[in-house]
Amino acid sequence: MVDTVNFGLLAEQGTRLRTFKAGETIFKEGDPGDEMFVIHSGRVEIRRGNRTLETLGEKSIFGEMALIDDGPRSASAVAATDVSLVPVGEKQFLFLVSETPYFALNVMRTLVRRLRTMNEAV
Repeated sequence: MVDTVNFGLLAEQGTRLRTFKAGETIFKEGDPGDEMFVIHSGRVEIRRGNRTLETLGEKSIFGEMALIDDGPRSASAVAATDVSLVPVGEKQFLFLVSETPYFALNVMRTLVRRLRTMNEAV
């Protein structure tokens, strides 16, 4: 299931895209984090150490754990291709949840899917 976001709502909030070239690090495991990201275009690899856990494409979200609990990043994110990202801070997150309740459900489904995947790997 692809996690979708209404980019029009983000644009109305004045959210600007962040771009990264292929191979650039978006954030590192252990970094503090207070926002998550939606992939507008391109692909992002989620890595832990030298291992790629997942490669994400357009409209996927990542970094949501740090937004929700203010904890350090649990993995690194690296641009697999040139990528454009929509950063989503707490204010934007709350706006999206109030305007599109399924956004919150999609974030929860993503968290659960990733938790199940990690449990299966253990």
